[in-house]
Amino acid sequence: MTLVELAMKLRPYIEKAAISLPDKDALEAIQLFQNWKSTATYEAGDRVRYDGVLYNCLQAHTAQSDWTPITAPSLWAKVLIPDPNVIPEWEQPGSTNPYMTGDKVKHNGKTWVCTCDNNVWEPGVYGWSEVTE
Repeated sequence: MTLVELAMKLRPYIEKAAISLPDKDALEAIQLFQNWKSTATYEAGDRVRYDGVLYNCLQAHTAQSDWTPITAPSLWAKVLIPDPNVIPEWEQPGSTNPYMTGDKVKHNGKTWVCTCDNNVWEPGVYGWSEVTE
């Protein structure tokens, strides 16, 4: 069996195992997740790559070419910490993709750490502590 054949044989098992990864771990291994396809059927909780970004499926649906993860926020939520090793700029999350305890962001020239789960507030308003070191 060639390496390619072995990889094809193992792919379904790898995808099954990847489902259980928390988002932070999934971001470390984004290649485990399939690219979004306009002809696929998705279940709530499925994760896909789109333009190099990881998205969570919010509700079961059959994709359409104009329902991309970027254009259909009722169907997809962007994972907001795209690289756990890089502190990103804060983005306003929705209720479907809040920040979680320990997430770090940059905002208004400062670095902040999230102090509560399911945080949709702006740093400096609620649920964030400024990182001073």
